[in-house]
Amino acid sequence: MAINYGYNYAMQVSTAEAKNRLTELIRVVEGGEEVIITRHGRPVARLSTTPPETKRKVQLGTMRDRIKLYPGWDEPITEEELLGEEP
Repeated sequence: MAINYGYNYAMQVSTAEAKNRLTELIRVVEGGEEVIITRHGRPVARLSTTPPETKRKVQLGTMRDRIKLYPGWDEPITEEELLGEEP
């Protein structure tokens, strides 16, 4: 495999080599390196690790005082009112 390290030290491989050696490239990326896939010497794609998933902590009451429900908001309406038709 022809490996070219550019100024940013990322491994560069052609699309044909990437197709033939995808499993090996994934192992390289898992090891912390970045792989740039090139077509005719020009970068077209980058393989890198994904950021770790972080779950946000649920906070209840964060929308309090931001949503206002006016009196009568839950009163039943007719089908005509729903469709915006005049009775």
